Amino acid sequence: MSDISIIDSNFKVQTNLKEQDIQFYNVNCASFQVCGVFYENGKFRRMPEIVAKNVSDGVFCLHVHAAGGRVRFKTDSSYVAIHAKMSNIGKMPHFALTGSAGFDLYANNHYISTFVVPFDINDGYESIIHFQSNKMREITINFPLYSSVDELYVGISDQAELYAPEPYRVKEPIVYYGSSITQGGCASRPGMSYESIVSRRLNADFINLGFSGNAKGEDKIGEYISGLKMSCFVYDYDHNAPSVEHLKNTHEKMFKRIRRNNPNIPIVIMSRPKFDLTEDEMLRLDVIKTTYKNAVENGDKNVYLIEGRTLMEMAGDEGTVDNCHPNDFGFASMAKVVGDVLAKILN
Repeated sequence: MSDISIIDSNFKVQTNLKEQDIQFYNVNCASFQVCGVFYENGKFRRMPEIVAKNVSDGVFCLHVHAAGGRVRFKTDSSYVAIHAKMSNIGKMPHFALTGSAGFDLYANNHYISTFVVPFDINDGYESIIHFQSNKMREITINFPLYSSVDELYVGISDQAELYAPEPYRVKEPIVYYGSSITQGGCASRPGMSYESIVSRRLNADFINLGFSGNAKGEDKIGEYISGLKMSCFVYDYDHNAPSVEHLKNTHEKMFKRIRRNNPNIPIVIMSRPKFDLTEDEMLRLDVIKTTYKNAVENGDKNVYLIEGRTLMEMAGDEGTVDNCHPNDFGFASMAKVVGDVLAKILN
């Protein structure tokens, strides 16, 4: 494959890694497939900059967080390295840095290791993962959940082959919309968000439109999502709705907007993933169940409801880090339930 750094040494990635045969490639080059994000105006983004700006200040800030981003390729290199230039590094006391700011690597759909983040990360980092042999593997590198990625280079041996990956079985992405939980907080690494787990199980592409604290069912975000090509739409944002009244005014409205432009896709409606509900949360659940009930009574045969208590059934009260955001056990519980539903729908 062609790479500008081979032609012009000024573009060569400067690295502190010790491998003498390493060759870095920009992931925006051919042979790499970037999923879940796209490159625009110097950053990987989850939606167009102008759309995010029109939704809200919060969504504009968060749309450059690379949650759900992946780069996929095939190689027989005995190692894979990354060199990432990053900004807006997410650091929180209850969120592992490997999840908020790190990349992890899967080979042939199995977790291999994490590109562990230096604690003093400032504007990016580089790291390397070695294999025990140099056989051909299909690689997926998952992007950070709560940080921005300005540039990403993948390093492999200059003697290695590099090919495009096999296409996903479910080619049109599953689109997820929701709160910080949808965005992936607080998974220990990117591959442990529930959407990533489901993606591996179903061999399905996906787009993560979780916006921490800022998923409020606005008209502009509904309009944008309704125009996307997708195999399925999954939404859960009542954690971010300021009140029960706000949820009443937006929840069914969003459903109808998506359904109007996408008459045939499955739509999965979820309530907040929580096992024990307060009185206010029960009222919110009633709003969500009403959207589902009205859709069914109006003849919709491709709408599905998953209650949040079911999502957390496997994990129970052990599934969060703060009685809100799932830990890996909580995300595995969510992924099992959502995956079971989507497997029946998409098969």
